[in-house]
Amino acid sequence: MSNSKDAVRKVLDQVKADNRSSLTAPEGKLVCDAYGIPVPKEGVAKSAGEAGKMASSMGFPVVMKIVSPDILHKTEAGGVIVGVKTAQDAEKAYETILSNARKYKADAKIEGIQVQQMLSGGTEVIVGSITDGSFGKLVAFGLGGVLVEVLKDITFRLAPATKEDALSMLDGIQAHEILKGVRGGEPVNRTALADVIVKVSQLVSDFPEIVELDLNPVFATPKDATAADVRIVVDFAYKPKPKPRPTEEIVAAMNRIMQPKAVAVIGASAEDGKIGNSVMKNLINGGYKGEIIPIHPKAAEILGYKAYKSVKDVPGVIDVAVFAIPAKFVAGALTECGEKKIPGAVLIPSGFAEAGAPELQAEIVEVGKKYDIRLMGPNIYGFYYTPANLCATFCTAYDVKGHAALSSQSGGIGMAIIGFSRSAKMGVSAIVGLGNKSDIDEDDLLAFFEQDPNTNLIAQHCEDLKDGRAFAEAAKRVSKKKPVVVLKAGRTSAGAKAASSHTGALAGNDRIYEDVFKQSGVIRARSLRQLLEFARGVPVLPTPKGENVLIITGAGGSGVLLSDSCVDNGLSLMSMPPDLDAAFRKFIPPFGAAGNPVDITGGEPPITYVNTVKLGLSDDRIHALILGYWHTIVTPPMVFARNMVEVKKEMEAKGFVKPMVASLAGDVEVEEAAEYLYQNGIPAYAYSTELPVEVLGAKYKWARGAGLL
Repeated sequence: MSNSKDAVRKVLDQVKADNRSSLTAPEGKLVCDAYGIPVPKEGVAKSAGEAGKMASSMGFPVVMKIVSPDILHKTEAGGVIVGVKTAQDAEKAYETILSNARKYKADAKIEGIQVQQMLSGGTEVIVGSITDGSFGKLVAFGLGGVLVEVLKDITFRLAPATKEDALSMLDGIQAHEILKGVRGGEPVNRTALADVIVKVSQLVSDFPEIVELDLNPVFATPKDATAADVRIVVDFAYKPKPKPRPTEEIVAAMNRIMQPKAVAVIGASAEDGKIGNSVMKNLINGGYKGEIIPIHPKAAEILGYKAYKSVKDVPGVIDVAVFAIPAKFVAGALTECGEKKIPGAVLIPSGFAEAGAPELQAEIVEVGKKYDIRLMGPNIYGFYYTPANLCATFCTAYDVKGHAALSSQSGGIGMAIIGFSRSAKMGVSAIVGLGNKSDIDEDDLLAFFEQDPNTNLIAQHCEDLKDGRAFAEAAKRVSKKKPVVVLKAGRTSAGAKAASSHTGALAGNDRIYEDVFKQSGVIRARSLRQLLEFARGVPVLPTPKGENVLIITGAGGSGVLLSDSCVDNGLSLMSMPPDLDAAFRKFIPPFGAAGNPVDITGGEPPITYVNTVKLGLSDDRIHALILGYWHTIVTPPMVFARNMVEVKKEMEAKGFVKPMVASLAGDVEVEEAAEYLYQNGIPAYAYSTELPVEVLGAKYKWARGAGLL
């Protein structure tokens, strides 16, 4: 490979020496040749015989053109002949072009005649690369020509891309069917096309100064894929983002912040209504067992705890300092934390970059770098880490312990997470505010929660990613072990404008986020409610062992809507084998419908639900169940719920463990039934045929991404 790198380096050095920002067509060809990216073969012939030989070795048809500095308008001079099909024709064409040129300009200097492979047929596609502010080098693929402009039907992956990534791109555009050959069109050679994508991605990764590259069009045929036109733009000043810190280093600091033995509260207060008072009370009332150290310029004690003027006056070790002082005093107090060797600062105050004071934020970032203090915030509500009973926040103390870790960039969304979790009795391991992300961001949290035994799902709300590539690499690693759910705000251009005004964050091209999330195994939530429901439901469900989903419903109408939801969420409804169909029919009235959905009809007693669900759980060909309950006098809601939980437990004892979700249609009593089912491991929703299937779909997305299916 080093020879090919040298060849490219030579071309780029020349471009740099000429102070240019783009490559000429011949330079583009040299770069492509060096990396084995197929471009049309070409050569200059000095005789008719040579033209015939050259054309034969390239393969017909060829196009032949006069090469002369004195003839600019080749066609006008009769200096171009296209569609040359045999060696004999090539020799003839050579003579014809030569005599035409002599007639046109007798004294023209003629360097020879160019013979060039003519690309024809096949499907026109684009392979390219862009450089994104957050994600760095990306490789792109789409259909060529006008379509890509109009439909914006293009897909991205982080470069360098693997062969699997490249093949997934061919299926990642809406028009992917075209590549398979429709209406008599021929299918493209997928391997050849994927190969071009991989090589382009490698080229731009090896040479960061290539900021844009376009192969447009690439002619993709059943035989090969060849780039007819190459455009390369360079920026020699471009610097990729520095490598993130090593994971061990991140984890060491995060452990001390999230599980501290001693917490200082800078700006602690005995006065109700002050933020420094709320933080103190939450630490105390939340049941934190470590040391709580109030810092106050005058008070001797606060809420019964000995106070100090400065962290430097505290005798022992402090792991983290929570700041509840105005923005303008933060840098000074942070410097004292640095001198005291405190590894973490939780910066609640606002009034920094988000409020038009970027210089104040730049100042604290400098202090953080100088003393190696990790900064959380500023402009945050603080954080909770329930295994340590730690409520380092001004929000109310939180006590429902569980295994979901949630974070948000926005304080308002943080409050919504706290409220929902409390209301739904959803256990959390952590709720963290990231605010302006002056330092600690989503990838730092991923590194911590990845190794945190108390966390088995990570859900994050973000408006921007400071370093999208670092996030993607962390997420790819973590999502193999634990589901990572992300709600990316600013999906639309209107949302993006709001995001940029709110936190100085600009939403990137949403398609890039979509594709990189997929490539990294991230489950993308489309709404706040979905983020919360996934955080609550995905850990409850066991991992499915296969793709076959079965719906059992007492209401035909629910069955139809549940089937729609399955399609929307990428779930595959099992096609019912005849023997299984017969087995289900034994339990259903003759006018009920077997097949999938299994419609047991409304007037059935509880035993019909019990029998059909037992069969669904016990047959190994079925991998997940969706239940559609219909409120009737014969089977009241709580009777249904208790029966389902009993069946689930009975079958689990026999080793049949499958994900099961339920949709309950009925009067208000179904709310209590849904709650009872949920508390017993069956995510269930009153009045919705979408939510239960979305939660099951999210579990499937994770299992597929983690390679468990």
